[in-house]
Amino acid sequence: MSAASPAAAASLRQDAAIISLVGFAHGTSHFFHFVIPPLFVMLMREFGLSFTQVGAVMSVFFVVSGVGQALAGFAVDRFGGMRVLCGGVGLLALSGLAYASAGSYPMLLAAAAVAGLGNCVFHPADYTIMNRRVSQPRLGHAFSVHGLSGSLGWAAAPVFVLAIAQVHGWRAACVGASIVGFVALGLLVANRRLLQDVSRVHHADAPAGREGFFAFLGSGVVWMCFLFFFLSVMAFGALQNFAPPLLASSYGISFTVATSALTAYLIGSAAGVGTGGFFAARGDEGRRVALSLAAAALCAVALASAWPPAWSVVPVMGAMGFGVGFAGPSRDMLVRRAATTAFGTRAFGRVYGFVYSGIDAGLALAPLVFGPLMDAGRFTQVLWGVAALQGLAIATALAVGGRARR
Repeated sequence: MSAASPAAAASLRQDAAIISLVGFAHGTSHFFHFVIPPLFVMLMREFGLSFTQVGAVMSVFFVVSGVGQALAGFAVDRFGGMRVLCGGVGLLALSGLAYASAGSYPMLLAAAAVAGLGNCVFHPADYTIMNRRVSQPRLGHAFSVHGLSGSLGWAAAPVFVLAIAQVHGWRAACVGASIVGFVALGLLVANRRLLQDVSRVHHADAPAGREGFFAFLGSGVVWMCFLFFFLSVMAFGALQNFAPPLLASSYGISFTVATSALTAYLIGSAAGVGTGGFFAARGDEGRRVALSLAAAALCAVALASAWPPAWSVVPVMGAMGFGVGFAGPSRDMLVRRAATTAFGTRAFGRVYGFVYSGIDAGLALAPLVFGPLMDAGRFTQVLWGVAALQGLAIATALAVGGRARR
């Protein structure tokens, strides 16, 4: 027992360090999701843009990220997650400087493309590092921290960006975001040996019963996972881009209160992720995800019906975020089980890269679908769209759970 205790303590310290570093990097990627949306009003004035045009900046970001993420998984399987992760964080840091120096709308779109290229690496790299470097009993908590850090990155960005922009302007806010990216890159480089996973690629389990580098594309459960991410995150994309003006116009509240409602959603999501980590390893992930999203969909229906009083918008948004966040760790465990059962650990990067590109696809399409509704003043229809997408995501979650069990 005395010999095992120091080894167990060392394992715990190493797992905690890896989880913290990967989580901070993931939080940085989500931070960059929200660098531009809080500045929409300023950018619309600066460049004479509509909601649809300014939303297209984020569409470029997520189109590039979605295509790149599917390809980044192959790079992760070949070169290891740590190297690819550092490259992505570096590109995000540079994109902040590109945003700050933009002198025209096309330059904004180009900067968004650079940011999207940096963002594309995180899910295949992060999940590969955690699956290969974190002890199996702590994976549920690792996925929880990973999701929690992303939610905190989302919550921190609007506060950080607006605090700088209101005093020094939107360009200074983008420079500040760039500094955050360079700090994250420095931490990863300083701890690169701890995160190094490439040596384990060659000793990973062989795929179970299926051969070929692209064999995962023939798996129905992989495509169902992709569809689940696409639907659920497209619903979030509507809120990410348009929640403050949407809620302000629908409920007659101030822009500050409406922004607080979005912050409540993000904080609620973070709390849900943290709580969901304690349930992620208990099995029946598909049903747990479906129930959590059902609660979130009911909140969206309530907001769309305009039934809640204006004072309740902030807590209802927080409750919706909690439901979405609670589903996160169980969702990640479900994807891991589906991937390893069919293809072993060697295809982690490819499977995670493709499946999680559904997130980018949903976020890329959301501004193009909901932006014209915002321009037309059809605010209630946006909220009903959010509820409908969450309902469809529930059906796919149940289907993924059933297929993974079989």
